[in-house]
Order: sequence, then C-alpha cells, then structure tokens
Amino acid sequence: MNDLVRQHSALDESDLEWLHLLVSEWQLLSDLSFADLVLWVPTRDGTRYVSVAQMRPNTGPTSYQDDMVGHLVPRGRRPLLDAALDEGRIVREGDPEWREEVPVRVESIPVRRDGRVLGVIARNTNLLTVRTPSRLELTYLQSASDLAQMIAAGSFPFPGEQTDMDASPRVGDGLIRLDADGVVQYASPNALSAYHRLGLASDLVGQHLGQTTDELAPVRGPVDEALVKLASGYAPRQTEVESAVGVIQLRAIPLKPKGDRIGSLVLLRDVTELRRREQELMTKDATIREIHHRVKNNLQTVAALLRLQSRRIDSDHGRAALNEAVRRVGSIAIVHETLSQNLDERVEFDEIADRVLAMVAELSPAGAVTCRRTGRFGILDADVATPLAMVLTEVLQNALEHAFGPGERGRVEVSAVRGEGPAGARRGGVRHGERSGGRLLITVRDDGRGLPPGFDPKRAGNLGLQIVRTLIEGELGGTFDMVRAPEGGTQVVLDIPVAAPK
Repeated sequence: MNDLVRQHSALDESDLEWLHLLVSEWQLLSDLSFADLVLWVPTRDGTRYVSVAQMRPNTGPTSYQDDMVGHLVPRGRRPLLDAALDEGRIVREGDPEWREEVPVRVESIPVRRDGRVLGVIARNTNLLTVRTPSRLELTYLQSASDLAQMIAAGSFPFPGEQTDMDASPRVGDGLIRLDADGVVQYASPNALSAYHRLGLASDLVGQHLGQTTDELAPVRGPVDEALVKLASGYAPRQTEVESAVGVIQLRAIPLKPKGDRIGSLVLLRDVTELRRREQELMTKDATIREIHHRVKNNLQTVAALLRLQSRRIDSDHGRAALNEAVRRVGSIAIVHETLSQNLDERVEFDEIADRVLAMVAELSPAGAVTCRRTGRFGILDADVATPLAMVLTEVLQNALEHAFGPGERGRVEVSAVRGEGPAGARRGGVRHGERSGGRLLITVRDDGRGLPPGFDPKRAGNLGLQIVRTLIEGELGGTFDMVRAPEGGTQVVLDIPVAAPK
C-alpha cells in the first residue's frame, strides 16, 4: 500500500498513516457486512482511482475471486466512487452488478480525515446466498452500517487505540450489542457461551454488561479503569476478564454514527484454554530452568568435594587427576547455568566458550600462556553444547599442559566458523544421526613445541583425548584430528554437524 499511495496519489505521510490504521481495523467492517472491501484512492491528477488494499469477509462468500490491489480505473467508469468522493456521503444507489453470473451489491463509503475525503471504500456484497436474515445477521448489518457512517464522518478508526487484530477478538468469536446505557440488546450464542464460562447462569439480554461482568469477575486492588466502565463500552478499550473458572477477552467499540454515542459493540473471545495452556507452559519452563539450576548447584558441590579431596592427597598424580575432574565437572556446570537462564533448550555458546577459556587458563602460572577466541559458535542445542563444552575443556587443558614447558610463554587460540552447508558435506554425505542444517568447524591452535614424532591422536592412550574422540565421533557425529600447525605448534580440528540457526 505504501508504494501505491506514494506513486499514484497526492496523500501525505499522515494521510497514509490514517489509511494504515483503517486497514488494520477494517476486517471488522468486512465481517459485519458479509462483504468484500476495496480501498480506492484518487490519483495525483484526479483522473483515475487506484486500489491500494482489499479485504475479504470471514463470514460470507467473496465477491472478488481475483486480487484487486494495484488496479487503475478512470473516473466515470464507477459512478458510485465518483459520488462518494465528490459528495462525501455513503452512496447505495444503483442496481446490482453481475460478476461471473453472481449478483453483487456495491456501496461506496468515503474515508474522511480532518474534514478531507482521502479515498473511497467499495463494499461489495455477494447476493447469491441472500435469504431472510436472522437476528444475528441483522445485528451484524446494523453495526456495520454504524461503523460505515463513522468512517464517512472521520470518527473511526480511533487514533491512538490501534489494536493487534491477530490477538484481538473477531466478530465470529462473540458479539454483544449494547445500548447507550450499557444494557445488552443482543448477545450472539458464542458470546453467551463465553459468559456462561465465567459463571453466568442466566441470559445476558436486558442486563447491564459492566455490572454483570464486575460481579462475575471482581477486580481486587488498584486498576487504571473500573471494569464496570470498561465492559460498558464508554470508550474504545480492550481487556481480559478472569474469574475463578474462566477467562474472556473483551474489546469495546463505541458506536457514534452521527457524533453522539448510541451504544457500543463488544467483541469477546473465550481464552480460558489458551491461558491455561500458557500457564502450563510457563510452569514447565520454570520447572526446566529450576532443574538446570539444581543440576548446576549439584555439579558445583561435586567439584567442591573433589577439590577438597585433592588437597588431602599426597600423590601429585592423584591430585592432578582430581583437578582435571574438577574442570570437567565445571565445564558441564557452566552449560547448565546458562540453560537455567533461558526459556528453551538452546544456548549462546560463545559465552560458554569464553568461560571455559578463563577456567582452563588458570593452569598457566602468572598468565604465561594467553588464551583467546575468534569467530562465533552461535546458538547451539543443549545436547550439543554439553558435550562440546567438555571437548573444549579437554583440548585446551591438553594444550596448556603439553605444548609449553616450565617458564615458557605462548598463546592458544580457539576459532569457530559456523557453516550453512549440509552437515557432513566434507565427509561425503550425512551419516545416520547427524543434525541437518549446517556444520561447526572449530580449530584450537597453539604455538608450543608441537607433536612428538610418530604421534597418532587416534591411538593415543591419553584419557583426555579418549574423551574427545568418544564425544565428537560417538555422540556428536563429527570428526576430530590433531596435526602439526603449518607455522609451528599443534592444531586440533573439530568438525561437527549442528542444527541450522533460527
């Protein structure tokens, strides 16, 4: 719509904003009218009209099978548009049009803003299924007529009260028509069912909606506006009403076809089950986060016990083994701590990698060896993040312990590259159990003494390397290699399939 209005018309940005506000609300008019709506705007030279928006009803058959947006028609071809634009009134005169053997009644509604007519809404009603209207349909049509007059007068939509139509109640969800005093004149079956869900045992017609709603769901504590006033339709408002047994969503629309309020239209939706499911999901999320928090606390307790035990061992080898176990447990605890702060089972692994780097860097006395990260790991699933944190701990720990001798200085660099290609592409296809969507290439490089002659990482008996091989190849479905770096030192390459980032 923006492009069409700016290209063909003389309307300014404030006029365009008004049209956007209208289009965000006019599904209501379409459903109440059982009619298609097409918004026509006069071109800059005044010789033609351009259709900039279209809406089909949810309550009846369409009159237009084709998309009308972008069509241009000259003045004079559609006299009802000319009359509505020139005279600023709703035009209903004329015989029905025939479109593909379907009779269609056409009406034109001027769109007014600040005393100026910006365009015309063509309301097209398919007459093929016309029959004697029910009380529900008569209420719909009367309400549509009132809204059309408000649009022609420039009093609808309501500035500053734009509603999210995806979340707002629709006509078919439930409709109540109130008089000027807030007394119910008509309630649709869905609306009555929603109030029965709140606990109403009688009919709604003849009752004051605000008082009835307040009695069914009394509000305790301070509020911006009293529920009695909100549910009486004195102002355009949207709220939720919750009782002990149900929740309904209300939207009040004052009807002022001739300037004075003659009543109100209240749309409502029973959202009891929706809110109940949301509450269950919130409870489930809170429970999962609490579990991760407790696991993290338990792992930290285990690490503390191992640390205490290491201090009581005289053997240097035994103390070193326990300290390695402390770091392994700590790397898992870091992942669970991060998961305890998220709403889903996915983590931003860059933060975890940085914390693992800081934890392992403590092995270097007085900071003789510096550690840094380049690139981004991105967001990973929990079932990838946990083993990967352990793998990173083992590889870094191995580099700091074996690449540098006492007193030697150096650096260790971790680089991560997130690829969008299919997982396993470098290995000739995706193996069973691999995650589709991409791959993560991790390189850990040091500038230390390098690998000893004849070293084979796939046969080395080191426990750390065994853990790395098991997790990378067995659990993550990736590959692991350790080679001499081109510029000296050692280079560990990890290639694992990961889910595509969302």
